[in-house]
Amino acid sequence: MSHVSTDWVRLVSGSGLCSGSVQIWDQSWTWLCEEALDLQGAEVLCRELGCGAPSLLQGAVSPLGLQTFYCEGHESALRDCPRSSSENCSSGAAVNLTCSEPLRLVGGASRCAGTLEVKHRGEWRRVVNYDPWNYGPWNLGATAAVCRALDCGSAVSGGHRDDFPQSPVWWIRPDCVMKSTVTECVRSTDSSSSRALDVVCSDLLNRPIISLSVLDGASESQLQGVRVMPGSKFRVKCSVEPQFLGGSFQLLSPTVNLTQNHTLPAVNHSAHFLFSDTGPAHKGNYTCVYLLQVFDHAFSSQSHALQLYVGGEYSNTASCSDSDLIFRVLVVLLLTLIIILLLFIFWKVVSINN
Repeated sequence: MSHVSTDWVRLVSGSGLCSGSVQIWDQSWTWLCEEALDLQGAEVLCRELGCGAPSLLQGAVSPLGLQTFYCEGHESALRDCPRSSSENCSSGAAVNLTCSEPLRLVGGASRCAGTLEVKHRGEWRRVVNYDPWNYGPWNLGATAAVCRALDCGSAVSGGHRDDFPQSPVWWIRPDCVMKSTVTECVRSTDSSSSRALDVVCSDLLNRPIISLSVLDGASESQLQGVRVMPGSKFRVKCSVEPQFLGGSFQLLSPTVNLTQNHTLPAVNHSAHFLFSDTGPAHKGNYTCVYLLQVFDHAFSSQSHALQLYVGGEYSNTASCSDSDLIFRVLVVLLLTLIIILLLFIFWKVVSINN
Protein backbone atom coordinates (compact mmCIF):
# COMPACT_ATOMS: atom_id res chain seq x y z
CA MET A 1 0.00 0.00 0.00
CA SER A 2 1.50 3.35 -1.05
CA HIS A 3 1.00 6.51 0.99
CA VAL A 4 1.37 10.22 0.40
CA SER A 5 4.46 12.03 1.68
CA THR A 6 6.69 15.05 1.33
CA ASP A 7 10.35 15.40 2.21
CA TRP A 8 9.34 16.38 5.76
CA VAL A 9 6.07 14.65 6.66
CA ARG A 10 4.39 11.39 5.68
CA LEU A 11 1.61 8.92 6.51
CA VAL A 12 2.60 5.29 7.09
CA SER A 13 0.91 1.96 7.85
CA GLY A 14 -2.56 3.15 6.86
CA SER A 15 -5.37 1.43 4.97
CA GLY A 16 -5.33 3.89 2.06
CA LEU A 17 -3.31 6.48 0.19
CA CYS A 18 -4.41 9.31 2.50
CA SER A 19 -4.43 7.55 5.87
CA GLY A 20 -1.91 6.33 8.39
CA SER A 21 0.31 7.28 11.30
CA VAL A 22 1.87 10.74 11.03
CA GLN A 23 5.66 10.92 10.92
CA ILE A 24 7.87 14.01 10.59
CA TRP A 25 11.53 14.20 9.68
CA ASP A 26 13.71 15.44 12.53
CA GLN A 27 17.12 13.89 11.79
CA SER A 28 15.12 10.67 11.51
CA TRP A 29 11.47 9.78 10.95
CA THR A 30 9.55 10.07 14.24
CA TRP A 31 5.88 9.73 15.17
CA LEU A 32 3.90 12.68 16.47
CA CYS A 33 2.29 12.54 19.89
CA GLU A 34 -1.53 12.49 19.79
CA GLU A 35 -1.60 15.82 21.64
CA ALA A 36 0.70 17.49 19.09
CA LEU A 37 -1.93 17.97 16.39
CA ASP A 38 -5.41 19.50 16.63
CA LEU A 39 -8.11 19.75 13.96
CA GLN A 40 -6.58 22.89 12.37
CA GLY A 41 -3.22 21.14 12.17
CA ALA A 42 -4.86 18.07 10.62
CA GLU A 43 -6.50 20.26 7.97
CA VAL A 44 -3.13 21.81 7.11
CA LEU A 45 -1.44 18.41 6.94
CA CYS A 46 -4.11 16.84 4.72
CA ARG A 47 -3.93 19.84 2.37
CA GLU A 48 -0.12 19.69 2.30
CA LEU A 49 -0.25 16.01 1.31
CA GLY A 50 -2.71 16.73 -1.52
CA CYS A 51 -5.61 14.93 0.17
CA GLY A 52 -9.08 16.07 1.15
CA ALA A 53 -10.32 17.25 4.54
CA PRO A 54 -9.52 15.18 7.67
CA SER A 55 -12.23 12.67 8.51
CA LEU A 56 -10.60 10.82 11.43
CA LEU A 57 -7.96 11.82 13.97
CA GLN A 58 -7.05 9.43 16.77
CA GLY A 59 -4.17 7.89 18.69
CA ALA A 60 -2.17 4.67 18.43
CA VAL A 61 0.72 3.33 20.51
CA SER A 62 4.10 4.09 18.83
CA PRO A 63 7.50 5.59 19.68
CA LEU A 64 6.83 9.31 19.94
CA GLY A 65 8.28 12.61 18.88
CA LEU A 66 7.71 15.51 21.23
CA GLN A 67 6.85 18.50 19.03
CA THR A 68 3.49 20.28 19.31
CA PHE A 69 2.03 22.33 16.43
CA TYR A 70 -0.24 25.36 16.78
CA CYS A 71 -1.86 25.87 13.37
CA GLU A 72 -4.59 28.35 12.48
CA GLY A 73 -5.73 26.33 9.46
CA HIS A 74 -4.65 28.66 6.64
CA GLU A 75 -1.01 27.51 6.48
CA SER A 76 0.13 25.71 3.34
CA ALA A 77 2.36 23.24 5.21
CA LEU A 78 2.64 21.88 8.74
CA ARG A 79 6.17 23.22 9.12
CA ASP A 80 4.77 26.77 8.64
CA CYS A 81 2.81 26.45 11.90
CA PRO A 82 4.29 27.68 15.19
CA ARG A 83 5.52 24.77 17.28
CA SER A 84 7.07 23.94 20.61
CA SER A 85 8.92 21.02 22.14
CA SER A 86 7.57 18.94 25.01
CA GLU A 87 9.31 16.79 27.59
CA ASN A 88 6.75 14.00 27.51
CA CYS A 89 3.63 12.71 25.80
CA SER A 90 1.04 12.30 28.55
CA SER A 91 -1.38 10.25 26.44
CA GLY A 92 1.33 7.86 25.25
CA ALA A 93 -0.32 7.63 21.82
CA ALA A 94 0.77 8.73 18.35
CA VAL A 95 -1.39 10.52 15.77
CA ASN A 96 -3.37 8.37 13.35
CA LEU A 97 -4.86 10.53 10.61
CA THR A 98 -7.34 9.74 7.84
CA CYS A 99 -7.87 12.39 5.16
CA SER A 100 -10.63 12.12 2.61
CA GLU A 101 -9.53 11.20 -0.89
CA PRO A 102 -8.98 14.11 -3.31
CA LEU A 103 -11.89 13.41 -5.62
CA ARG A 104 -15.23 15.12 -6.23
CA LEU A 105 -18.35 15.14 -8.37
CA VAL A 106 -19.12 18.49 -10.00
CA GLY A 107 -21.96 19.97 -12.00
CA GLY A 108 -24.68 17.72 -10.56
CA ALA A 109 -27.69 18.29 -8.31
CA SER A 110 -25.61 17.57 -5.18
CA ARG A 111 -22.15 16.55 -4.10
CA CYS A 112 -23.15 12.92 -4.77
CA ALA A 113 -23.89 13.35 -8.48
CA GLY A 114 -21.93 14.85 -11.35
CA THR A 115 -18.74 14.63 -13.36
CA LEU A 116 -15.87 12.82 -11.64
CA GLU A 117 -12.77 14.92 -11.04
CA VAL A 118 -9.58 13.83 -9.25
CA LYS A 119 -6.74 15.90 -7.85
CA HIS A 120 -3.50 14.34 -9.06
CA ARG A 121 -0.07 15.95 -8.89
CA GLY A 122 -1.70 19.04 -7.43
CA GLU A 123 -4.18 19.55 -10.30
CA TRP A 124 -7.91 18.83 -10.57
CA ARG A 125 -8.92 17.20 -13.89
CA ARG A 126 -11.71 15.11 -15.32
CA VAL A 127 -10.90 11.40 -15.62
CA VAL A 128 -11.51 9.03 -18.53
CA ASN A 129 -11.31 5.26 -18.77
CA TYR A 130 -7.78 4.00 -19.47
CA ASP A 131 -7.44 1.36 -22.23
CA PRO A 132 -10.93 -0.21 -21.97
CA TRP A 133 -9.91 -2.97 -24.43
CA ASN A 134 -7.46 -4.45 -21.91
CA TYR A 135 -8.83 -3.24 -18.58
CA GLY A 136 -12.55 -3.29 -19.26
CA PRO A 137 -15.18 -0.55 -19.56
CA TRP A 138 -16.35 1.65 -16.73
CA ASN A 139 -18.96 -0.35 -14.83
CA LEU A 140 -21.30 -0.19 -11.84
CA GLY A 141 -18.67 -1.77 -9.58
CA ALA A 142 -16.24 1.07 -10.27
CA THR A 143 -19.06 3.58 -9.79
CA ALA A 144 -19.87 1.98 -6.41
CA ALA A 145 -16.22 2.40 -5.36
CA VAL A 146 -16.41 6.13 -6.13
CA CYS A 147 -19.67 6.45 -4.16
CA ARG A 148 -18.09 4.68 -1.17
CA ALA A 149 -15.02 6.92 -1.27
CA LEU A 150 -17.28 9.99 -1.21
CA ASP A 151 -19.52 8.48 1.49
CA CYS A 152 -22.46 8.87 -0.88
CA GLY A 153 -24.23 5.57 -0.47
CA SER A 154 -24.62 3.06 -3.29
CA ALA A 155 -24.20 3.44 -7.05
CA VAL A 156 -27.17 4.47 -9.20
CA SER A 157 -25.48 4.96 -12.57
CA GLY A 158 -22.13 5.72 -14.13
CA GLY A 159 -20.75 6.13 -17.62
CA HIS A 160 -18.98 8.33 -20.13
CA ARG A 161 -20.16 11.58 -21.69
CA ASP A 162 -18.59 13.04 -24.82
CA ASP A 163 -19.80 16.63 -24.90
CA PHE A 164 -17.06 18.53 -23.03
CA PRO A 165 -14.57 20.95 -24.60
CA GLN A 166 -11.18 19.40 -25.27
CA SER A 167 -9.07 19.74 -22.12
CA PRO A 168 -6.36 17.79 -20.24
CA VAL A 169 -7.62 14.71 -18.38
CA TRP A 170 -6.30 11.96 -16.12
CA TRP A 171 -6.61 8.28 -16.95
CA ILE A 172 -8.24 5.84 -14.55
CA ARG A 173 -8.49 2.05 -14.53
CA PRO A 174 -11.90 0.70 -13.44
CA ASP A 175 -10.51 -2.76 -12.60
CA CYS A 176 -8.08 -1.11 -10.17
CA VAL A 177 -10.77 1.10 -8.62
CA MET A 178 -12.74 -1.96 -7.52
CA LYS A 179 -9.71 -3.35 -5.66
CA SER A 180 -7.99 -0.25 -4.28
CA THR A 181 -8.59 3.43 -3.53
CA VAL A 182 -9.73 5.64 -6.40
CA THR A 183 -6.72 7.96 -6.28
CA GLU A 184 -4.26 5.06 -6.43
CA CYS A 185 -5.76 4.06 -9.79
CA VAL A 186 -5.22 7.42 -11.54
CA ARG A 187 -2.50 7.66 -14.20
CA SER A 188 -0.84 10.76 -15.60
CA THR A 189 -1.17 11.62 -19.28
CA ASP A 190 -0.53 14.57 -21.57
CA SER A 191 -3.67 13.75 -23.54
CA SER A 192 -6.71 15.97 -23.90
CA SER A 193 -10.24 14.68 -24.32
CA SER A 194 -13.84 15.77 -24.68
CA ARG A 195 -14.95 12.78 -22.62
CA ALA A 196 -15.77 12.56 -18.92
CA LEU A 197 -17.19 10.11 -16.39
CA ASP A 198 -20.58 10.94 -14.91
CA VAL A 199 -21.45 9.30 -11.59
CA VAL A 200 -24.76 9.30 -9.71
CA CYS A 201 -24.93 7.89 -6.17
CA SER A 202 -28.00 7.08 -4.13
CA ASP A 203 -27.31 9.64 -1.42
CA LEU A 204 -28.17 12.91 -3.15
CA LEU A 205 -28.38 15.00 0.01
CA ASN A 206 -25.65 17.11 1.52
CA ARG A 207 -24.12 15.65 4.66
CA PRO A 208 -25.65 17.23 7.78
CA ILE A 209 -23.45 18.97 10.33
CA ILE A 210 -23.64 18.11 14.03
CA SER A 211 -22.53 20.39 16.85
CA LEU A 212 -22.99 20.47 20.62
CA SER A 213 -23.11 23.42 22.99
CA VAL A 214 -23.39 23.42 26.79
CA LEU A 215 -26.01 25.78 28.17
CA ASP A 216 -24.67 25.74 31.73
CA GLY A 217 -21.84 24.11 33.59
CA ALA A 218 -18.40 23.30 32.28
CA SER A 219 -17.38 21.46 29.15
CA GLU A 220 -14.20 20.59 27.30
CA SER A 221 -14.11 20.35 23.50
CA GLN A 222 -11.81 17.73 22.04
CA LEU A 223 -11.13 16.37 18.57
CA GLN A 224 -12.88 13.12 19.43
CA GLY A 225 -15.87 14.79 21.09
CA VAL A 226 -17.05 16.90 24.02
CA ARG A 227 -16.81 16.25 27.75
CA VAL A 228 -19.74 17.62 29.77
CA MET A 229 -20.01 17.81 33.54
CA PRO A 230 -22.83 15.88 35.28
CA GLY A 231 -26.05 17.84 35.81
CA SER A 232 -25.39 20.22 32.90
CA LYS A 233 -27.81 21.15 30.15
CA PHE A 234 -26.65 20.79 26.56
CA ARG A 235 -28.03 21.24 23.06
CA VAL A 236 -27.29 19.25 19.93
CA LYS A 237 -27.73 21.16 16.68
CA CYS A 238 -28.31 19.38 13.38
CA SER A 239 -27.99 21.51 10.26
CA VAL A 240 -27.47 21.13 6.55
CA GLU A 241 -26.36 23.40 3.74
CA PRO A 242 -29.42 24.79 1.87
CA GLN A 243 -30.33 22.45 -0.95
CA PHE A 244 -34.03 21.56 -0.70
CA LEU A 245 -36.91 22.98 1.33
CA GLY A 246 -38.39 21.03 4.21
CA GLY A 247 -37.31 17.70 5.52
CA SER A 248 -36.63 16.63 9.09
CA PHE A 249 -33.75 15.67 11.34
CA GLN A 250 -33.49 12.49 13.34
CA LEU A 251 -30.96 12.37 16.17
CA LEU A 252 -29.40 8.99 16.86
CA SER A 253 -28.20 9.00 20.46
CA PRO A 254 -27.74 6.78 23.54
CA THR A 255 -31.04 8.18 24.92
CA VAL A 256 -33.08 7.06 21.91
CA ASN A 257 -35.21 4.77 24.11
CA LEU A 258 -36.12 7.55 26.54
CA THR A 259 -39.09 9.91 26.19
CA GLN A 260 -37.00 12.55 24.40
CA ASN A 261 -38.33 13.47 20.92
CA HIS A 262 -35.54 12.46 18.54
CA THR A 263 -37.16 13.62 15.28
CA LEU A 264 -37.83 17.29 14.58
CA PRO A 265 -38.78 19.21 11.43
CA ALA A 266 -36.06 21.20 9.68
CA VAL A 267 -36.60 24.91 10.32
CA ASN A 268 -34.23 27.13 8.34
CA HIS A 269 -32.34 23.93 7.48
CA SER A 270 -31.63 23.07 11.13
CA ALA A 271 -33.10 21.54 14.29
CA HIS A 272 -32.15 21.78 17.97
CA PHE A 273 -32.37 18.92 20.46
CA LEU A 274 -32.26 19.94 24.13
CA PHE A 275 -31.03 17.73 26.98
CA SER A 276 -30.98 18.44 30.72
CA ASP A 277 -29.55 16.89 33.87
CA THR A 278 -26.67 15.20 32.05
CA GLY A 279 -25.84 11.79 33.48
CA PRO A 280 -24.29 8.45 32.52
CA ALA A 281 -27.25 7.65 30.22
CA HIS A 282 -26.21 10.53 27.93
CA LYS A 283 -22.71 9.18 27.34
CA GLY A 284 -21.98 7.90 23.82
CA ASN A 285 -22.20 8.75 20.11
CA TYR A 286 -24.61 11.33 18.67
CA THR A 287 -25.38 11.38 14.94
CA CYS A 288 -27.71 13.58 12.85
CA VAL A 289 -29.74 12.03 10.03
CA TYR A 290 -31.37 14.38 7.51
CA LEU A 291 -34.56 12.93 6.00
CA LEU A 292 -36.27 14.27 2.88
CA GLN A 293 -39.06 13.11 0.59
CA VAL A 294 -38.55 14.17 -3.04
CA PHE A 295 -41.48 13.20 -5.24
CA ASP A 296 -41.98 9.50 -4.50
CA HIS A 297 -38.45 8.85 -3.22
CA ALA A 298 -37.20 9.02 0.36
CA PHE A 299 -33.59 10.21 0.77
CA SER A 300 -31.41 10.42 3.84
CA SER A 301 -27.94 11.61 4.72
CA GLN A 302 -26.01 11.02 7.93
CA SER A 303 -23.47 13.19 9.74
CA HIS A 304 -20.25 12.07 11.34
CA ALA A 305 -20.66 10.80 14.90
CA LEU A 306 -19.95 13.16 17.80
CA GLN A 307 -18.78 11.54 21.04
CA LEU A 308 -20.12 12.84 24.37
CA TYR A 309 -18.25 12.08 27.58
CA VAL A 310 -19.71 12.75 31.00
CA GLY A 311 -17.56 14.00 33.89
CA GLY A 312 -14.01 12.67 33.95
CA GLU A 313 -14.72 9.76 31.62
CA TYR A 314 -13.34 11.44 28.52
CA SER A 315 -9.73 10.47 29.05
CA ASN A 316 -7.65 8.51 31.49
CA THR A 317 -4.87 11.09 31.27
CA ALA A 318 -5.80 12.69 34.59
CA SER A 319 -6.13 9.36 36.38
CA CYS A 320 -2.79 8.29 34.92
CA SER A 321 -1.24 11.50 36.18
CA ASP A 322 -2.70 10.89 39.69
CA SER A 323 -1.40 7.33 39.70
CA ASP A 324 1.99 8.55 38.61
CA LEU A 325 2.04 11.11 41.42
CA ILE A 326 1.08 8.49 44.04
CA PHE A 327 3.78 6.18 42.71
CA ARG A 328 6.40 8.92 43.00
CA VAL A 329 5.34 9.73 46.57
CA LEU A 330 5.60 6.07 47.53
CA VAL A 331 9.05 5.85 45.97
CA VAL A 332 10.19 8.92 47.91
CA LEU A 333 8.81 7.50 51.18
CA LEU A 334 10.49 4.16 50.53
CA LEU A 335 13.83 5.83 49.81
CA THR A 336 13.45 7.92 52.97
CA LEU A 337 12.83 4.80 55.08
CA ILE A 338 15.85 3.08 53.53
CA ILE A 339 18.06 6.10 54.31
CA ILE A 340 16.77 6.22 57.90
CA LEU A 341 17.40 2.50 58.28
CA LEU A 342 20.94 2.83 56.93
CA LEU A 343 21.66 5.75 59.26
CA PHE A 344 20.33 3.73 62.21
CA ILE A 345 22.54 0.76 61.29
CA PHE A 346 25.52 3.09 60.89
CA TRP A 347 24.80 4.64 64.32
CA LYS A 348 24.55 1.19 65.95
CA VAL A 349 27.84 0.10 64.42
CA VAL A 350 29.61 3.26 65.59
CA SER A 351 28.12 2.87 69.08
CA ILE A 352 29.32 -0.74 69.36
CA ASN A 353 32.83 0.18 68.22
CA ASN A 354 33.00 2.96 70.78
